[in-house]
Amino acid sequence: MQNQTEYIVEVSDLKKTYEKVEAVKGVSFNVSKGELFGLIGPDGAGKTSIFRILTTLMFPSSGDVKLLNYDVVSEYKNIRTNIGYMPQRFSLYQDLSVEENLAFFARIFGTTIEENYDLIKDIYIQIEPFKDRLAGKLSGGMKQKLALCCALIHSPDVLVLDEPTTGVDAVSRKEFWEMLIRLKQKGITILVSTPYMDEANMCDRVALIQNGEIMSIDKPEAVIANFGRKLWAVKSNNIYQLIQDLRSIDFIDTVFPFGEYLHVTAKDLDLDLKDLKLRLKEKNHSEIEILEIEANIEDCFMELMTK
Repeated sequence: MQNQTEYIVEVSDLKKTYEKVEAVKGVSFNVSKGELFGLIGPDGAGKTSIFRILTTLMFPSSGDVKLLNYDVVSEYKNIRTNIGYMPQRFSLYQDLSVEENLAFFARIFGTTIEENYDLIKDIYIQIEPFKDRLAGKLSGGMKQKLALCCALIHSPDVLVLDEPTTGVDAVSRKEFWEMLIRLKQKGITILVSTPYMDEANMCDRVALIQNGEIMSIDKPEAVIANFGRKLWAVKSNNIYQLIQDLRSIDFIDTVFPFGEYLHVTAKDLDLDLKDLKLRLKEKNHSEIEILEIEANIEDCFMELMTK
């Protein structure tokens, strides 16, 4: 059974207020050693505030926060030497080369590239052909890999990544998560935030967060299993009008756009498909498709928001 001493991160009733805006509203969660924990939510949900507090860059307004059993306020120096942090925005020196950035961060932490090269080798070999290029001249995916190398160069116990895949292409996103899985296998505890719901499935556990409050914490498959009702994908020749028309039907509960389909739930947990098609045809819809589907993390997120 999990005991308290095995937690690498302990957050209890954390609150953060900026003047009159309460950005984080009594958040609590724990992260175990070697876990890949995801904080999943849209912009403005409070993810960056939580991570800045965890990395001792900002004080909490109230609550208790410990990382590696150190208090983030009174023992911040102990934390800073044992974590790697990738902020949301690229924060390396743009006028230094790839190799110069890496050497600089190694020196800050009193180490060398050679000492911990095995930890970053799989990542660094992808950017080594560009080691003399200025960091500011790298592509988004290459900047991402360089920032990760710099965060790892001192062999931290915990890696904190704030929306590391935002703004990069789909291939780079996939490669980045593959790198995180390999780092997790080496025993590094990883906390990552993302607005991309599909990335939740790559985590051991996720916390779904909105408006500074955690709505659910569990394994991704458990979050989906708790959806608890039937879900349909619906589309027609006029998807924009379909949103309004579905929401006007008395037995329809929720309607959310998902690509070319709308994801729909019913108030009575089931749908009379013939009746629904008839009503939509009466509203001049054609090419109507209605499919029963399995819920995903984003469906669960939208469902929790309505409660």
